[in-house]
Amino acid sequence: MLRLLHIENIAVIEQADILFERGFNVMTGETGAGKSIVIDAISAILGERAYRDMIRTGAARAAVRAIFDDVPELAWFAENSVPYDTEVVVQREIYLDGKNLCRVNGVAVTVGILRRLGLQLINIHGQHDSAALFDENYHLTFLDSFAADAPLLEQYRAQFSVMQSLQREMSHLRMDESEKLRRTETLRYQIDEIERAALKPDEDTQLEARRRLLQNAEKLSDGLRDAAACLDGGDEAQGAAALLTQAERDLAHSARFDESLQPLHDTIADLMYQAQDAAEQLRDRLYRLSYSADELEQLEERLDLLHRLRRKYGADCAAILDYLARAKAELEEIEFSDERLQQLEKQVAAAEEKARETALRLRECRKAASEALTARVLDELSQLDMKKVQFACRFTETDLTQDGMDAVSFYMSANLGEALKPLSKVASGGELARIMLALKNVLAERDHVPTLIFDEVDTGVSGRAAQRVAEKLRALSRTKQVLCVTHLPQIAAMADAHYLIEKAVSNGATVSKIRWLDTAETVDELSRMLGGVEITDKVRESAREMKELAAKKKK
Repeated sequence: MLRLLHIENIAVIEQADILFERGFNVMTGETGAGKSIVIDAISAILGERAYRDMIRTGAARAAVRAIFDDVPELAWFAENSVPYDTEVVVQREIYLDGKNLCRVNGVAVTVGILRRLGLQLINIHGQHDSAALFDENYHLTFLDSFAADAPLLEQYRAQFSVMQSLQREMSHLRMDESEKLRRTETLRYQIDEIERAALKPDEDTQLEARRRLLQNAEKLSDGLRDAAACLDGGDEAQGAAALLTQAERDLAHSARFDESLQPLHDTIADLMYQAQDAAEQLRDRLYRLSYSADELEQLEERLDLLHRLRRKYGADCAAILDYLARAKAELEEIEFSDERLQQLEKQVAAAEEKARETALRLRECRKAASEALTARVLDELSQLDMKKVQFACRFTETDLTQDGMDAVSFYMSANLGEALKPLSKVASGGELARIMLALKNVLAERDHVPTLIFDEVDTGVSGRAAQRVAEKLRALSRTKQVLCVTHLPQIAAMADAHYLIEKAVSNGATVSKIRWLDTAETVDELSRMLGGVEITDKVRESAREMKELAAKKKK
């Protein structure tokens, strides 16, 4: 569960620490107080996109830190070399230049890796999620989640991928004869051009080095000659090697009378031998140094050829030779395409049959799950004061797709006697909110995510329905930690922990403050939610009564 959330310089929140409790937590406050900012901060810590616009004006960075308790030993930790502990600390820093720094238990991770962990820690359901019920593409996702058919679906998708790969290869080979002839001629020309060049993998590098030497041969020769003269000497002066030889002899003679000079003599002797050896190597390099204008001309012609080939086929000789191998393989493929097509047709048929068999098994699994899902959703909706609602999952057979051979649509009827219709055509905002809550509650029974967050899912709900939603969220909090942003006093009254988010002015700037409310403060906040601007004694009494009734319902 999420125990601590630390927010720093996010929008109008300068700094805040929220200690969440197990069970049912609610956050309330005036519109614009900063409730959505808290959700944005939690989203950031889960690896969702974070923008530099989130950073508080005047600050260089924003930071979010979360501490999770009782985290199971997920495979994620071993996979990403992060030390495991039941207490997990997640940190994220966002900078003005767009840079993000993410850490889990002190180990730096990427945003993508953090997101994979976040999906296993918290499930956020926002207002926009109810819109997913209008999109029938999501209905199959809901059903698959309930059916827990991920292994079978993964098996099918692997088979479907193999089938598609074979189909793409077959389509590639099915070119008309004129196109095949043009491609064959092109490949043969390219292969012949490259083979005639007789390239070596690193030939261009070697030739460039040789050209650089030949272009500077005169300077090189002069340099070697001058260096050799410095060591060997000449008619007018002794060189360094001769002088070191003389110094070695003098020190050898002196060391006969003073043994302490022996180490210095040994040093001079080493320098003498090194100088003599270097002089010998310089003379040898001068002797072997040879160049001619003809060689340079031939080399330039060869490099020009390589340059033309590089422009056509690759950045260097190795890349050109790689292109040659691929061209030969393609030519062979075209020349033997008829035989390969016959093989592929058999392979595609076999792959399609295998995928279709798995898709049928997947359909059976989904249909069985749809019956159970329908029963559970209807039960949940009944508890949410929607007893007369009819709900059904309808299947439509499709061609083989990434998701199988099924399209699934949710249908409902809000009133007795009315025909079932797609959700998008009959459901109101309040009904959609309750249907989504029912689905979330049903799906939560099957996943292992410990914390659920509901961001103003009570939109369009009021009266008795609001009370039912409150009771449902409370029931859900018996097995999950629930965090809820709400404007409804019925929901707030059922909370185990109540947090108020309010704006204030500090040092000439607007800031949002977040604080935990005790019982008396909770009654005050419920009064505000019930009465608005004018809070009368009757409103306050109603708030107190609402809190007392909620306490009784919790027992």
